[in-house]
Amino acid sequence: MEQRSLGSLHVSEVGVGCNNFGSRLDQAGTTEVVRAALDAGVNFFDTADVYGNWLSEQLLGVALGERRGEAVIATKFGMLADNSGFCTTPEYVRSACDASLSRLGTDVIDLYQLHFPDGVTPLAETIGAMQELVAKGKVREIGCSNLTEAQLREAVAATGDGPRLVSIQSQYSLLARYPEDDGVLATCRELGVGFLPYYPLANGLLTGKVRPGQPIPEGTRLSLMPEDRKAHWLSEVLRSRVDSLIAYGDEQGVSVLTFAFSWLLSYPEVTSVIAGASSAAQIRANALAVTELNPGQLTRLDELTRVLPD
Repeated sequence: MEQRSLGSLHVSEVGVGCNNFGSRLDQAGTTEVVRAALDAGVNFFDTADVYGNWLSEQLLGVALGERRGEAVIATKFGMLADNSGFCTTPEYVRSACDASLSRLGTDVIDLYQLHFPDGVTPLAETIGAMQELVAKGKVREIGCSNLTEAQLREAVAATGDGPRLVSIQSQYSLLARYPEDDGVLATCRELGVGFLPYYPLANGLLTGKVRPGQPIPEGTRLSLMPEDRKAHWLSEVLRSRVDSLIAYGDEQGVSVLTFAFSWLLSYPEVTSVIAGASSAAQIRANALAVTELNPGQLTRLDELTRVLPD
């Protein structure tokens, strides 16, 4: 597994999204996935304090155990425990960091990320508190998630001469190409900020499990999501687009899973593609899916997926 630089960190091109830890996976299942990832050369684990009903960090820390030194841990803060909203005041940032360190069972967080802005606290104050954590040795690098282009520019400017903002997470896939249109990807290129796509497999549509004319397999993320979200992801437009990608993959001898990861990684701004997994087999498949696509393949993928659905 190749690695890319993210500030002072070196992260695998495929990362593990840890939202399943504590929800779909217990400690044993989490440990199996984490160990399989490390064995496959996947070292980047992205979690958040709220994931898995506040259990994901704890399960990840236990799973890593003595192999903590092999991993790059990214976690996030900002969502309130009672799901009432967000808080990103300096006081909250400091307390949330200490709580995450405790749950993870580590003395430093490799990448600490603002999950969502609260819409009230100035970004400069939140960023300043994150920089203080770097100065105290509790955090190595800082990043953000779910910011608009304007907010990203504001956050980067707020770093001043201190530790810089090295990353942003946004949804990005062959079926959700929003960062190209909202200016975030171009801003990353301009400002030297690493881009971390989440939902790269479009909630399972790009895993290869969804086949033309066949029902959604039971037990998958798609089959379990709420009806309103399911209506979007299983719309006629997106199902047709998936069918086209599968047909092109069959023609080229390339899996849709490989298209999904490798297309994203063809962008130099993309540092690591964050994909969830609920089994060791999924981790191994994700790790093996990365290859270099040729210019003709990249052009054709663009043609098949560029127009966004309403």
